[in-house]
Amino acid sequence: MVKLSKLKIKKEDYIFFSIVFAVIIIDQITKFLIRNYFAVNQILFILDHMLYFTYLQNTGAGFGIFKNSIAVLIWISVIVIGVVLYFYDKIPKLASALILGGTIGNLIDRIFLGYVVDFIDFRIWPAFNVADSCLFIGVILLAINFFIKKEEKYHKSSYK
Repeated sequence: MVKLSKLKIKKEDYIFFSIVFAVIIIDQITKFLIRNYFAVNQILFILDHMLYFTYLQNTGAGFGIFKNSIAVLIWISVIVIGVVLYFYDKIPKLASALILGGTIGNLIDRIFLGYVVDFIDFRIWPAFNVADSCLFIGVILLAINFFIKKEEKYHKSSYK
């Protein structure tokens, strides 16, 4: 039997899971508000000609791909969660926390609603939500980190 007092939880682990939890909570609260105070396809002008809230029920993934493929998207989400947790010690914490929180936020919608609630609408880009934003930012941070590490490795090997 493992005693909990012997488990060492680092500060970065608390921060990581706090970010994941915050992303999920903010995402789900905003989607709850949209679902309960908007009709489907209803539009609210936030910043005229710039930002709108438009309640959409997305049965696919970004840019409308995989429409009506909820089971596939659920499995992809589970795989992403597994990969992030498997590589937990090897990838940047902020990027992976945002990716994990965003993935779980949209997974909750797919499991319980059968679609993802999208509502942030700039009209020049498909509508999205808080989870999508966090996923996007997390992937960008991960890519930046990857290219910085690759560049550092290249420079170290070229000076030897």
